[in-house]
Amino acid sequence: MTTDDASRTDPAIGLCGSCLHLREQASRRGSVFYRCARADEDERYPRYPALPVLRCRGHEPRGAGINGSA
Repeated sequence: MTTDDASRTDPAIGLCGSCLHLREQASRRGSVFYRCARADEDERYPRYPALPVLRCRGHEPRGAGINGSA
């Protein structure tokens, strides 16, 4: 498991960890921030949500196809 994979399964992140719209932003000092790409198109979503996210109507599991299959 890579560091990226490990961070995405971290319960401190919540739903964002498994979401298609998650974008990780790393600072020069090594901090990692989790950005919601849905916020780029829809102002109802916070760009950097407070973690852990426990409910989100825009959550789309990563790897799900159009019919919900992986």
